[in-house]
Order: sequence, then structure tokens, then C-alpha cells
Amino acid sequence: MRIRIDADDLPGRTCPAPTGRGTVPVYDNIHVAVQRRDRPAELLDPQPGDGAHATWTLDCTATPSPTGIDLTGPYVQHRLGHLFVYLSWGTVDEAGVFSMFRRAKLMLDAVPSDVLAEAAREGLLVGRLGLTDAHGNPRCARVVPPDIEWTAEAAV
Repeated sequence: MRIRIDADDLPGRTCPAPTGRGTVPVYDNIHVAVQRRDRPAELLDPQPGDGAHATWTLDCTATPSPTGIDLTGPYVQHRLGHLFVYLSWGTVDEAGVFSMFRRAKLMLDAVPSDVLAEAAREGLLVGRLGLTDAHGNPRCARVVPPDIEWTAEAAV
């Protein structure tokens, strides 16, 4: 099975740093990427924060269990009983080094069970979301419906 994340409404290449975070008043040259499980420095396909849209496709395994469908894979996080995908926001310097400053958790355990079961049969789970929060900054924290829409589609 695969998980595809389709994102639009990206916030741009700059955003203000929170007060009290040292001397950096603005984060500049912002990018967003999917973080690999247990390897925060390993990112899948960083996208510029001012793009029209961003898409990532992740391989995973869907296994039936007594409680529904279990998902595992290199980009599927399992922490404190929750299942999610991290979108990491960071700045990229002149040398191409990504420095994370914020993350969003796309909560897979908030996918409706019927949608997840259909995705396991069809081969593709799709999450659609906007990446700008209510203040015009990069979306962070837990992301659950209605801020993300999960659907099942046939794998191509």
C-alpha cells in the first residue's frame, strides 16, 4: 500500500520566529519534507515553502489486525500509542543544510476506519491538506479532520 500526501496553500519562504527563540527574528528559505521514522535528519523530497503545491508518496504495509488495519513503513511514526506521519518544516542554508524548526503530525489513527480499510484493499490512502495555519505560518502540531481529508483510491 501507499500513502500520498497532497498539500496546497503553502505559507511562503519566510515566517516570524516565536519570541524568546534567540536572535533569529525570521525563518528564511523555508522548506517542508516528510521525516523518516527514527531518523529526523533523513527527509523525503523537501519542497520550497512558496510552491503552488507539494506531493509525497510513501510506501507502507497495511496488515489486518483485531483492532482494524495496522500501518508500518519507513515514514510511519509510532509514538505513545499514536500513528502518524511527520511533516518537518525547516530552513535551508546556502550549503543546502536543512534545520528543522517546526513539525506537523498527520494523525493516521484519525483516518476513518472504513476509509483505511478501503485504502488497504485499493492500495492508496490519500491525505489532502493546506499547509498554512490561521496566522499565515507553516501548519504545525496535530493535524486531524477536518484540517486533513483522507480518501481511498485505486493504486496506479
